[in-house]
Amino acid sequence: MASLSASNHVARVLSVADQVTDIDNGSRIANSWRRCLLDHKLDPARRGPPQTFTEAEVRHVAEPMEELIRVAVPELEDLARVLRDAGYCVNLADPNATMLISRLPGGTDDRMFLQWKVYTGSNFAEAFEGTNGLGTALAEQRPILVHRDEHFREQWGIFSCAVAPLFDHGGRLAGAVNITSCRDDLSRAAHQLALAVTMEATRRIERSIFRRRFRNAWIATVPGESGSGLIAYDDDRRVVGACRSARSMLSLTDGLVESGIALSDVVRFENQAADMQAADMADGRVDLHRADGSLLGRGHVAPPLRGKPARLPPVKRREVPAGRFDRLNQLAGSDPALIRGVNRLKSIGDHNLPILLRGETGVGKDVFARAIHASSSRARQNYVALNCAAMPESLIDAELFGYEAGAFTGARRDGSKGLIVQADGGTLFLDEIGDMPIALQTRLLRVLENREVWPLGALKPVAVDIRLISATHRDLGRMAEAGSFRADLYYRLRGLEIGLPALRARADRADVIALIASEEAPDCRLAPAAWSALLAYPFPGNMRQLRHVLRLAGCTAEDGVITDADLDLPPFGGGATEPDAAAAERAEITETLRSHGGRVTDAARALHVSRATLYRKIKLLKIDTNSH
Repeated sequence: MASLSASNHVARVLSVADQVTDIDNGSRIANSWRRCLLDHKLDPARRGPPQTFTEAEVRHVAEPMEELIRVAVPELEDLARVLRDAGYCVNLADPNATMLISRLPGGTDDRMFLQWKVYTGSNFAEAFEGTNGLGTALAEQRPILVHRDEHFREQWGIFSCAVAPLFDHGGRLAGAVNITSCRDDLSRAAHQLALAVTMEATRRIERSIFRRRFRNAWIATVPGESGSGLIAYDDDRRVVGACRSARSMLSLTDGLVESGIALSDVVRFENQAADMQAADMADGRVDLHRADGSLLGRGHVAPPLRGKPARLPPVKRREVPAGRFDRLNQLAGSDPALIRGVNRLKSIGDHNLPILLRGETGVGKDVFARAIHASSSRARQNYVALNCAAMPESLIDAELFGYEAGAFTGARRDGSKGLIVQADGGTLFLDEIGDMPIALQTRLLRVLENREVWPLGALKPVAVDIRLISATHRDLGRMAEAGSFRADLYYRLRGLEIGLPALRARADRADVIALIASEEAPDCRLAPAAWSALLAYPFPGNMRQLRHVLRLAGCTAEDGVITDADLDLPPFGGGATEPDAAAAERAEITETLRSHGGRVTDAARALHVSRATLYRKIKLLKIDTNSH
């Protein structure tokens, strides 16, 4: 244990053991300090980072919380936008105080959060880190603001943390929403206001969780002095669920709820059929009374959702003209491996079998996917594409699955269909599927199994009929073995796997170069030296790089002759071997970070990716941001 002379803060913390305190936040902070000293045997002077879990461990912890995470993410994104200018990072944690989702504010403050490991995977349980917003809020199961030197450990005194615990549909502790700032120019009153905003966000998350859990029951919103409560009941007017605030407001115990207590013993409507009448009205409003007849106030009633919606009628298939496979045959050329792949595609015809395209960056996976769509009976329906690597992790959920009007603050007034529903009847192409976040992999698996989508905030699913084509440059099989990609989703995606060879590995390489030269530089011819240079170059960027090289050469060529001097072929030491894409990407990101002084926001802008995507790549490639 540290001595009293170690620092004023340490002496102040140690004094609580003798009931000598002058703490602004009153007995809650003092009691927490006392728990840390007497129960947890912690040292307020100890320095060092918090316990941090690996990516695989975080996935394991997060999996049981999938539904909560899916519901919470839009609210967390909105909260992060509201509080970004004040320098707050926003976190969602599990009941054990492990951060599962983190949103940094950007700018210079990010370095502080990363340096002190206030991010995904870090654990801030009170029993380990002493008094802190996240750990203490979860220990006491109520909101708290821990402002700077109110922290138990001296090193956390540079932060202010405001936290609201989250409770599930049955009133059980499910996690917490944490906001943390390292700014020293914000007063305690300012942080208290931010806490109020955070508490309202958690209430919205809790209401969404409750409504989804009891979507097949009647739900009454009961007004109260400290906020409304929710009660779910069946057609026989028996209570089947109640949220935490409703249980407290109406003295409902777990036993009463589980026994199916009569609704009239808890809440009564103005007449027997008032709830059904209210459900038919535009606003669903009704007067609610306690069991003793006293007026509770004006409440709201929502009717149940009954079962799954009927399947949409099958899309009418149109006749596909002769020559439907011409484009695929053209792309295959005379390469034996590609010809075998195209023949396999022809053999499955219009069977709705998922297709997985695998190949290096630039081999033309999107072009191949479009050709598959064009050769099918779905050709006149939508072809919808999403690059999972280019889309920020926080937006993929809403982009793929859509959301209802009012699903979260900032949502479009009329909601959004989402790409899966937009592709209904046609083809959905998911490029770089290996970069899809693990939580969304679970949702996509359910779409493939159930053929239906649950948009964010929706009370019922939407049936869909899609053909799925996925593409990746990664080895998903090895990723599945390592636990970084869901094995069950991998086998779902791999109905038919087609390997697209690199340009340098194609047997018809000369024919491909000649064809693309005629398309990109139609008025030019290749000099012998230029032709030899193109045949000898390994083209790590594959088709995409070849097209850019020939397009530029066609613009600079004199007298319609492309010479080797017109070819922009950067040195490539790999010869004819496959390039180490990960090493090249790591080098590019490292150099960009160095040139921008380690500022992730500026580096992301220079690399033309979102900050969230860059953070994901930094973590995946194990880049040390503290060294820049």
